[in-house]
Amino acid sequence: MVSEAEIVKYLGTVDFPATRDEIVQEAARQGAPEEVLKALRRMPPVDYRNKAEVLRSAAVKEELPPAEHAARARDRVHQRIAEPLREPHPDSG
Repeated sequence: MVSEAEIVKYLGTVDFPATRDEIVQEAARQGAPEEVLKALRRMPPVDYRNKAEVLRSAAVKEELPPAEHAARARDRVHQRIAEPLREPHPDSG
């Protein structure tokens, strides 16, 4: 996976809105490394309105300091663990 900073370097000249293929072509024209191009090619083939949408769709790794990683690990409320959406079984309870 590549970082957001690596992808952003090659989006500066993209004229939004743009398709995935246009974004990949422009990044290649700007000299993006193969790892960045692969991340952009993995995005869904839709129109992107801005850089933020591209970054959300591209597989990017978060660059967080170790202290922030630890704080997120301790935060049980926001761990985004899916809970069952079904009703409890009638026999339980």
